[in-house]
Amino acid sequence: MKPIILVVDDEADLLDILQYNLEKEGYQVLTAISAAAASAQLARDPVPDLVVLDLMLPDSPGTAICRSIRAEPRTADIPVLMLTAKGEEIDRVVGFEVGADDYVVKPFSVRELMLRIKVMLRRRQTAAAPVPRGKDVRFGALRIDVDGHRVWVEDEEIPLTALEFQLLLTLHARRGRVQTRETLLSDVWSIHADVTTRTVDTHIKRLREKLRAAGHFIETVRGVGYRFRTHPDEAKE
Repeated sequence: MKPIILVVDDEADLLDILQYNLEKEGYQVLTAISAAAASAQLARDPVPDLVVLDLMLPDSPGTAICRSIRAEPRTADIPVLMLTAKGEEIDRVVGFEVGADDYVVKPFSVRELMLRIKVMLRRRQTAAAPVPRGKDVRFGALRIDVDGHRVWVEDEEIPLTALEFQLLLTLHARRGRVQTRETLLSDVWSIHADVTTRTVDTHIKRLREKLRAAGHFIETVRGVGYRFRTHPDEAKE
């Protein structure tokens, strides 16, 4: 079955260009020119495999749509790529804080956009792959089902996006070793163009908040990056 991509933008010409190029790549494309139309599409089944979302919409900001996607269980793990004319770092940070997985600034290269979409879909497909269970990792209050791509904290399951799960898994696998922001961008995001190291900071912040009692296992090494504790009972520095 072809992956379904929902493109939300109020520029009709841009919608036509993206629909043409996405269908050329073999995707099934849904379009929406407003937040209301996007909400209607997201309420239908099947849900999209990825959403390309403009930040500036006529009836409601894209950030509100992104928040609603993350708040609804049936759509919470859908990758969201923000598409906007705004390029200031603060705008990118806000996009990531409300749950966006990636960010592309207009005008953009269609080729680069297609690459980013492929990477995001591949990450999601890997997370959803029906592989055998059994690789349970326990670290204090944290339990990770590596094969099942599921996470629990104090026996309560925590919903993570595919990117957040990969970020957690990468940090845990390298526990005790400092990971620079550049290293995490390369190993977790897989692409570099137009992605700043602030991206890592905002995703780490969101991951810590989701992990609650286990969030402190991810430590900040000032001026360098992040490190996962070597032992759950290790004293805070």
